[in-house]
Amino acid sequence: MFKHLLLPTDGSKLSDTAVTRGIAFASETGAKVCFLYVMPEYVVDAFAEFPSAAQSSFNDFMKATEETAKTVLGAAEKKAKGADVACEIVSIRHGQPWKAIIDVAGGRACDLIFMASHGRRGISALVLGSETHKVLTHSSIPVLVFR
Repeated sequence: MFKHLLLPTDGSKLSDTAVTRGIAFASETGAKVCFLYVMPEYVVDAFAEFPSAAQSSFNDFMKATEETAKTVLGAAEKKAKGADVACEIVSIRHGQPWKAIIDVAGGRACDLIFMASHGRRGISALVLGSETHKVLTHSSIPVLVFR
């Protein structure tokens, strides 16, 4: 069965629930878990008036996103250790979270991606799309979507 799960998380309530369920699944199957947090890339404001202000914003952005990754992944790691599930944590910076998820799953030899659904329904889901949908569309690794 599945022995190495990738559990991407963004720290949202739905994602936290998926992490909890993914840990339970891993515990039941004897799998290890790789938690992933994809940090956004910094987008330069084309209309920034002062380069020094943009640099300060860049530094603040980098620090804030790294701290968020550390907090989110730390909470997931603590849950896994509490359930006696082997885990590793990975944070990367990428502009396309769905691609980062697929790349990390392949690079870490994961055999299942266990992730939350986007939570949107109807026309907003159709128009906005979702990272989950993109992973489902492009992944050659099985994907289990928790709703």
